[in-house]
Amino acid sequence: MATRFEIVLHGANPAALRAAGEEALDEVERLEARLSLYRPSSEIARVNALAARQPVRVSPPVFELLQRAAQLHRHSGGAFDITIAPLVRCWGFMGGAGQLPDPEQIARARSRVGMHHVSLSPDDCSVRFDAEGVMLDLGAIGKGCAIDCAVRTLRESGVTSALIHGGTSTTYAIGHPPDAEAWKVALASHPDPNPNPIPSPALVPGQPPQLPTLLLRDESLSVSAGWGKSFESGGRTYGHVLDPRTGEPVSETLLAAVALPSATESDALSTALLVTGAAGARALAQWRPAIRTFLMSARPA
Repeated sequence: MATRFEIVLHGANPAALRAAGEEALDEVERLEARLSLYRPSSEIARVNALAARQPVRVSPPVFELLQRAAQLHRHSGGAFDITIAPLVRCWGFMGGAGQLPDPEQIARARSRVGMHHVSLSPDDCSVRFDAEGVMLDLGAIGKGCAIDCAVRTLRESGVTSALIHGGTSTTYAIGHPPDAEAWKVALASHPDPNPNPIPSPALVPGQPPQLPTLLLRDESLSVSAGWGKSFESGGRTYGHVLDPRTGEPVSETLLAAVALPSATESDALSTALLVTGAAGARALAQWRPAIRTFLMSARPA
């Protein structure tokens, strides 16, 4: 995940809170060791190395996450896809700053992208690919899953008031701080002072969408944006978030935020929403009525 995780804890016993926080962060590290694309010893790295030639067994928690990723792929219409890795590599974002591929390279990478290439066997928790070159990348869901695991650990330790974030892009609020009814979280500003915000619905009803702030209580907020890692070529900026359906970087949506009770789902669906835009927000609301979303469009109002 290559992400910094931080926790704010409230309670009457500082020693117990510190122990609970350290245990929660240890849980994040254990999950990182299983899910990392870049650690050769991880379960996902082993799947990527062998699954095109033989079924590869994974631990039940990892298998459950892969099943959930497949479900989110279906409900997002393919906008969220953990097989995106060949395209990430093609565009030079896998450990690099990005590069402009030619159409033939994009076509080759796209031919290895899609959950139809992945078979999940519940009988033995095994994973199999149908072709060489298929590769899993859990970067758009692993952080949320890690936060959910950390939250579960904190709750089991008796923590009733906490805020945890991973890389500031996914945040979970347990309970509320001592001096307020909810945790107050603001979205980062866009470099362009005149973006086109599209509340769908707005995160805070009645609040101007230009200044989005969310009140969180036992809920997660995830944000995906296209202005992070990027490169320029021919006068155009190419961001690192790719549409698995087209093979191209997302260009019409600048930012997508999703609030849900599950950090695993908010993490994945904020990426999906960045890809799909307002149409995707309407579809996701039908599947998850409790969802709250916010979009900034790159198109003129």
